[in-house]
Amino acid sequence: MDTYVSVFIDAFKNSLQWTWNSIIFEVPWYINYFWGLIAISLVVWGLELLFPWRKEQAIFRKDFWLDGFYMFFNFFVFSIVISGFYELLSLFFSDLGISNQSLTVINISNLPKWIQLLVFFVILDFVQWFTHVLLHKFSFFWRFHRIHHSVKEMGFAAHLRYHWMENILYKPLKTIGVMVLGGFEPEQAYIVHFMAIAIGHFNHSNIKITWGPLKYILNNPVMHLYHHAYELPKGSFGVNFGISLSLWDYIFKTNYIPEDSGTIEIGFPGDEKVPKSFLGQLLFGFKSFRK
Repeated sequence: MDTYVSVFIDAFKNSLQWTWNSIIFEVPWYINYFWGLIAISLVVWGLELLFPWRKEQAIFRKDFWLDGFYMFFNFFVFSIVISGFYELLSLFFSDLGISNQSLTVINISNLPKWIQLLVFFVILDFVQWFTHVLLHKFSFFWRFHRIHHSVKEMGFAAHLRYHWMENILYKPLKTIGVMVLGGFEPEQAYIVHFMAIAIGHFNHSNIKITWGPLKYILNNPVMHLYHHAYELPKGSFGVNFGISLSLWDYIFKTNYIPEDSGTIEIGFPGDEKVPKSFLGQLLFGFKSFRK
């Protein structure tokens, strides 16, 4: 028991220290997610202001500051709080004899660096796409994912507005994805993580980008806007589930882009019942809810 307590406390302290070191620039710039997030956010926001898709949308759109707070809460505050629990889970499986090696399906450590990064990116993106489908398909998961879909005006910061319970689901599945690769995360994985943040920001931004022929591979703001559409195709529980890649939606026939005016209503039936405050949204999903 003492070992478990020690692991929990050490993980919490290490996560807190790493975040503080990032803030005071003691973490190298290329793995500094705190300032990297801020830099990417400012660049995409600047592009929104220079090339707005919905020109009537305000500079500080509806819930701009709430979504901005969510970015830091989900990316850093909650990560610090939950870090100890993930270390305990890792130790628990280790004590059961379940290791990275025992779950290895693909070993990519001997491949060229760029192939390692590509495989890492594709595998993790598919895991996230599949998880995203689950968040929409099953009512228990959807009751929390509705926080993300309560956004009524799209902008870059909406990317990281999501209920903290989503971390509980996403993180273990992403970890399994890494373990499938032999428990291996490329040394240059920060490139993949920064790319994912940038693409996610663009997908939620007020910028009209489709990437031309690459739209069948990369997700884009036009495609993702319809993921947030208030009215979905009849009989559908969701469309355009892609995170960074649109590829999976075209393969599994969940793609849907009927037009590209950018003027559609977003949200979901009953979204007016979602609390407007951050604290109210933190508890949302645990209370009974009727559509």
